[in-house]
Amino acid sequence: MGCVRHGMGLGFLLVSWITIFSPVVWATESAIRVGLANAAQVLSIQSADPFSVRLPSGKTFNASGQVTVRVQGAGLLLNERAVAESHVWVEGSQGTYRVRVGTKAGEAIPSDLSREWVVRGPLEIQSAPSGLALINWIDLEDYVAGVVSGEVGAKWPIEALKAQAVAARTYVLYKKVENQLQPFDVVADVQDQVYHGHSVRAESVLQAVAATRGQVVTYDHRPIFAAYSSTAAGPTEDALYVWALDLPYLKGVDCPFDEQAPRYDWRTSFTFDYLEQQLRKEGYNVGKVATFTPYTFTPSGRVDRVRLLHSRGEIILRGQDLRRVVGYSKIFSTQFSIESFGPEVVVVGHGAGHAVGMCQWGMREMAELGYDYQSIVRHYYPGTTLLPIERVNLTAADLP
Repeated sequence: MGCVRHGMGLGFLLVSWITIFSPVVWATESAIRVGLANAAQVLSIQSADPFSVRLPSGKTFNASGQVTVRVQGAGLLLNERAVAESHVWVEGSQGTYRVRVGTKAGEAIPSDLSREWVVRGPLEIQSAPSGLALINWIDLEDYVAGVVSGEVGAKWPIEALKAQAVAARTYVLYKKVENQLQPFDVVADVQDQVYHGHSVRAESVLQAVAATRGQVVTYDHRPIFAAYSSTAAGPTEDALYVWALDLPYLKGVDCPFDEQAPRYDWRTSFTFDYLEQQLRKEGYNVGKVATFTPYTFTPSGRVDRVRLLHSRGEIILRGQDLRRVVGYSKIFSTQFSIESFGPEVVVVGHGAGHAVGMCQWGMREMAELGYDYQSIVRHYYPGTTLLPIERVNLTAADLP
């Protein structure tokens, strides 16, 4: 047997046959499957330590340096070597993997359209019609540290970091139960939680994660849907008006703690042409937009529905859908009003995010005022109980 080399002197050596493909050692309640990409055209994986690529047929290849993965027909190209399998594992490194996710099918190595990760743990790669799915299997507490690093500042008060750690741990366990039959438990961005991989982690973050290790927010001994967002700018929102979820622990509560948040007040603008383009991208049959106005409101004062008049009729949009269509970076929350119409629509508002559950800037100020993390969690998730993970029911039955 010999070493087959490709490209930059990187290659594989066939070393053994393995009959078990799934990562049995990781198939425990402490393993989290994080979706890093679901439509990549090319993946570049590097490690300073030797690692291996394992195929479902049982073949295992040693790799050194870098592996580039692309789709080829029903199979894959691994460093330009064709394999029939569409599902592989990258594992064995004692250090970290540097992963670059490229969006151009033809690029040899991902470029400026790439997203880069530094991660530990096995990597699972699956080919799908939309491209390559990349899944990182990671220990629960390591994942929580990556989320706390991504979601809030390391210099925030330690009790705030602890509250964030507990919420992040609880959220991912809820999703792990909910998504047992899906390829991954959570994605690594704001669709779920912002996960920074295994990049440099401040000592304060590691301290907060260690101090709350295994602690989960529960309702009836089950992990709650521990939603949180940046800035409530007033009472938090009832999940019923955002996701049609009637959950006793996600009712609105007072939040007079976040006035120092950078987006407590905001102002933005966009043109009607931009609005029309965005609506058409989302499949709405819209003509020339004449005007749009808030139509109904939630009990907390946020926009529930928007009435949009256009040359072909009218559209009634949920406030949350308008945010998604226009862009979360343009309309930061549904607590807004229209200041003026003209060449541009000028929108003014308060807060950032969906405002359900824990307010992160409120959490920060509560910690500065002397509240401990247990009190913060109880305030934003009323009626819940903190339990160690071994006392938490993690079965799928009856999950709301």
